[in-house]
Amino acid sequence: MTSPEDTDDTEGAAASVIYVYAIVPADVQPEEDATGIHDAPIESVTHGDIAALVSEIDPDHRLGTSADLQAHARILDGTSHVAPVLPLRFGAVVSDRDAVINELLAEHHDEFASALDELEGFAQYMIKGRYVEESIVREIVDESPKATALLESIRGQPEELTRDARMALGEIIGHALEAKRETDTRITLDALSPLTDTVTVREPTHDEDAVQIAILLEVDRQDALEQTVGELAARWDNRVTMRILGPMAPYDFVVRPKPEG
Repeated sequence: MTSPEDTDDTEGAAASVIYVYAIVPADVQPEEDATGIHDAPIESVTHGDIAALVSEIDPDHRLGTSADLQAHARILDGTSHVAPVLPLRFGAVVSDRDAVINELLAEHHDEFASALDELEGFAQYMIKGRYVEESIVREIVDESPKATALLESIRGQPEELTRDARMALGEIIGHALEAKRETDTRITLDALSPLTDTVTVREPTHDEDAVQIAILLEVDRQDALEQTVGELAARWDNRVTMRILGPMAPYDFVVRPKPEG
C-alpha cells in the first residue's frame, strides 16, 4: 500500500490513488450519480461476499478539508439508509484497485462479512440535547442560595467591581451544569433502554450540551425512538431542546482503522 506522501518520484508519480470509504455487502452498488472526495465517481470493488466503496483521488491532494470530511460522511450515511456499512476511518488510501482486493478485502473477508451480517437492519442514531441557556441558568440560580446572593451582588454594579463575584458565580454554574448533564444523560439512557443497550455517551463539545448519546438501533424501530425522544422533549420543554440525527453509519461502534500502508 501507499499514500500520496509515499509515492516514489523515481518511478513517476501515479495518476491517481484509491480512497476507500467503507466495506459493504457485495450486492450493494453506488448510485450512478454518487460522488465522493473532489466529486469523483463512487465505485464498488468486490471480492467474495463483500465490497469496498472507493473513488480515485489525486495523489497530491492533501486530505482534511471540511469538504473532504463531508464527502466521506455523505457516502457512509447515504449507504447506511439501504445497507449495513463498516466505515473506514477518514483518510484510508491505497495504491490501486488490486490493493483494495489483496490487502483489504481478501485479508479480512470473513471478519468483515461476519460484522456486516450482525449489522444487517441496524444503523447509528445520535440523540442530542442542548440546554436553553436562560432557563438552565435560572434553574441553577433558583436551586442555589449562594448563586442567588452572588447574582444580587452583581446586579447593577460595574463589571470591574464585581469581577470576583462573577467568577464565583461562573464556577457555581459550571459545576451545576456538569451535575445536571450527568443526571439528564442518565435519564435519557434509562428512557432508551427498552429500545437498545448498545450505546456510547459522548463528551460534551459545548458548555450548553445536555445530552450526546450514540446508539445502535434497528432501523425499523426509528418510530419508537422518535416517540421516546419526543416524550423527553415534552418533559423538558423550554429547558432542553432535543433532536435525533440518523440513520447514519455506525461510527461509534464499528469504524475500521485505516489500511496499513
